[in-house]
Amino acid sequence: MTTTTSAKTHPGTAEPSTRPKVLIVGAGIGGMTLGMLLTKAGVPFDIYERAAAVKPLGSALFLNPTTAKIFKQCNIWDEIMNICKFTGKIQVGNEQREIEYSMDFPNQIEMFGSRGYIVARPMLYDILLREVPKERFHMNKKVTAVTQTDNGVVLHFADNTTVSGDILVGADGAYSTIRQCIYNDLRTEGRLLPLDDVPLPYSNVQLVGQTRPLDPADFPNLSISDSQFIRILGDNKPYSWTYFTTAQNTVCYGVTKFLSTTSCKQGDDYNNSEWGPEAAEAMCAEVREFPIISGGDKITTVGDLIDLTPKDLISKVMLEEKVFETWHHKRVALMGDACHKINPSGGSGANNAMHDAITLANWLNVLPDTPTTAEIEHAFEKYREERLPWVKQAYDSSLIFKVMIEANFKAYLVKLVSKYMPSWITRKMAIRMSINQPQVSFLPPAEYHGSIQPAPQASYEETLAILQERAAKTNTGESVAAAV
Repeated sequence: MTTTTSAKTHPGTAEPSTRPKVLIVGAGIGGMTLGMLLTKAGVPFDIYERAAAVKPLGSALFLNPTTAKIFKQCNIWDEIMNICKFTGKIQVGNEQREIEYSMDFPNQIEMFGSRGYIVARPMLYDILLREVPKERFHMNKKVTAVTQTDNGVVLHFADNTTVSGDILVGADGAYSTIRQCIYNDLRTEGRLLPLDDVPLPYSNVQLVGQTRPLDPADFPNLSISDSQFIRILGDNKPYSWTYFTTAQNTVCYGVTKFLSTTSCKQGDDYNNSEWGPEAAEAMCAEVREFPIISGGDKITTVGDLIDLTPKDLISKVMLEEKVFETWHHKRVALMGDACHKINPSGGSGANNAMHDAITLANWLNVLPDTPTTAEIEHAFEKYREERLPWVKQAYDSSLIFKVMIEANFKAYLVKLVSKYMPSWITRKMAIRMSINQPQVSFLPPAEYHGSIQPAPQASYEETLAILQERAAKTNTGESVAAAV
């Protein structure tokens, strides 16, 4: 089994050649964040991605103040601030191009030490990619099977190659191959929970895209310093559309269509032809005339945005929603969309994937040399115990934002409450979304200047105590050796 690496060691960690090897499947934002953190911890790892090349898929991400600490710890905060655009409110408009109301989240810097912001996903990805040694990153590696033993785990790929390691992390998305592999094992053993043994449901589909850089003279809202985050609610139609401006003078947009029934990819009603390029083009034709608010009269419809978007940056996607209860099995753990798929209406998917990476990295860093399966499972359960309540809270919040953009009576009530919401309730919502600010225990802690005390973080406190105890024993041993 391979257990060597050239990664740099850090204070509080063992020599990398003696440490358990981690295999990461999936090179999305979560997998790359974990790779960056394991690099800094000196934990040996490799990342395997099924795609043949990194493509600039996706448009932009909303990241809230909960990511500030980890980016500061990794010394990439300033770089991210140079490519982002802050946002502090959600504006809700109508088809008459009028802003009806806004949900404002003021005083974020005073409360949390930083603000929420919009960052171009490809640019953030490039920063994370740079933090991972090139030799640790492997493309065009499609996993077909996983084999576990008492001593390790083996990945089998479609190209008839295999790799072995001590630990496997599945960060391979909503339709995770790794999840399917361990769930098959649990099903065979009669141990798979019934709630986890059902397909991923979805009741919405979305057309997403990002324009090329635009002239602010044509789209005046680009000139406003904060990102203009606007949601238009369709009049008597099963659609809503959201768009926002970026620091690169692009406009990101998503048009959501509400389906009359809940479907699933594995169901009898699933039609693969609904998800190819032709399907995206068909949905583009459906939504072309939907109005937008640009601050001017040159770019006035979703169709205008589509015409200004490179075709490879437009796609039609399913908006699945599910939190799985089973996050690990023996030497394999799941993270990100592989174990919790959250509706993007709440803007918390990427934040939670990064939080998974932070918590998991803390526990992986303190595993003993040549850990037993029981020791690995204990670390994985500590990871799940910390993350699951936060994920369920984010999931519930996302459902509220999802209902807000639907076209039914329940949505009407939620919008009415949102429109006249007292500032103290808005403040409570902001605290609920931003109070969990995790960081890793093996890097110097990030300074925090917010007035709201962050929530306790068990993985930080417990693993820091382990590292301090090990350091004390090492210092004692060195003192004894020096005396002799």
